[in-house]
Amino acid sequence: MVRSASVFVCQSCGAQTNQFFGRCSSCGSWNTLVEQKLSLSKERNKRRSIEGIASSALTPLRAESISALATKPIKRLSSGYREFDRVLGGGLVPGSLVLVGGDPGIGKSTLLLQSASLMAGQQSVLYVTAEESAQQVKLRWQRLQITENDLQILAETDLDLVLQEIELIKPDVVIIDSIQALNDENLTSASGSVAQVRECASALQRLAKKQNVALLLVGHVTKEGILAGPKVLEHLVDAVLTFEGDRFANHRVLRAIKNRFGATFELGIFEMQGSGLIEVENPSELFLGRDSAAGVATIVTYEGTRSLVVELQALVSGTSYASPRRTATGIETNRLHQILAVLEKHLGLPLSRFDCYLAVAGGLDIDEPAADLGIAAAIVSSFKEIKLPKATIFLGELGLGGQLRQVGQLSQRLNEAHRLGFKRAVVPKVNIMDSTGYMEFDGDLIKASSLAEAVGIALDS
Repeated sequence: MVRSASVFVCQSCGAQTNQFFGRCSSCGSWNTLVEQKLSLSKERNKRRSIEGIASSALTPLRAESISALATKPIKRLSSGYREFDRVLGGGLVPGSLVLVGGDPGIGKSTLLLQSASLMAGQQSVLYVTAEESAQQVKLRWQRLQITENDLQILAETDLDLVLQEIELIKPDVVIIDSIQALNDENLTSASGSVAQVRECASALQRLAKKQNVALLLVGHVTKEGILAGPKVLEHLVDAVLTFEGDRFANHRVLRAIKNRFGATFELGIFEMQGSGLIEVENPSELFLGRDSAAGVATIVTYEGTRSLVVELQALVSGTSYASPRRTATGIETNRLHQILAVLEKHLGLPLSRFDCYLAVAGGLDIDEPAADLGIAAAIVSSFKEIKLPKATIFLGELGLGGQLRQVGQLSQRLNEAHRLGFKRAVVPKVNIMDSTGYMEFDGDLIKASSLAEAVGIALDS
């Protein structure tokens, strides 16, 4: 006998309830509950439970000591791009799941099609296009001027047919574009819903682990910029990569926000051209303008295992409003407010009567506190209309008391600044670093204990 039932599933968090509500009780989102019908057989469930109890009584324990496990070397698969391999931690791990997300039109499909074509020369690759036809992908393939290769392509949205094709071909790498477009006919919900995304990803994960296939999934993002679908999707995969970029700029940033086989927040830099994406060998040149003007300061940010020299630009001007404007691009606005308050308190600058605009050159987003001293120096430089000394970098975190706090990975930051020809560095006096950092940086290393001391040294130079 078949019993039909319905549950209401939240499309934001995946929570389930037996009754419809206008607001999800788990995540607080409004109008996200969607009805989903279930068909369950009592006899089938009863038989499964009995068989499960019987089999568990006969199955011996399979747990073993971790120290007794044999160490097996992992042979990673190259994606064809050094920048892509850097973000992955050295390449694709067989049997792993990688989720690639990004805004529409940012270049996710272009990146993966180019990578798949390069990988097809060394191993078997299956490209599953669930959003486009095979002919449409071929048109993009021709536009990118990719050389002939043995890339296999499948235009299909049915999950069962995709799984059958993977079992038949047994490829080394599978690319699914995209996971939201796949559909499991055993479920009544629409493609892209929480249930569909969860079940399709789980089925692909089981097959990938069984056949030791490296699986790349393309995921959509919501209007808030987060990955669409249930949060369990991000927990299910081994790595989550985001493809970011400014639509007014040509460069693209591939960032790892989760990686079980490498460093998180690692960056890969690409440039979009007419023939597709190309790697950027010296990414610091993208974010370094070397402009000589008041309000311009240079810092070295550390992302993953990479140091990037970045230019900060600040503009302080008189306001005609009761409340001055505060606008920041690439820097969190609350961080800007905090730095302005420290400057007004400990340097006596009347910044509450001035508008302040701050931008990071190249459109890069910086969220680490090591940029505080550079932001403060740029603001003071613009306020006093004094140019900061050339070939000088500023590194340091600001405390609310006006003191400079230590910065991590200072040696690597100074090495990158030295490579690009910088001769002076203003750093916190309390910073702990090894002697190799001093030896690599062939220039003046100015140590300051407070914000006032650091700004005074910089402006007096």
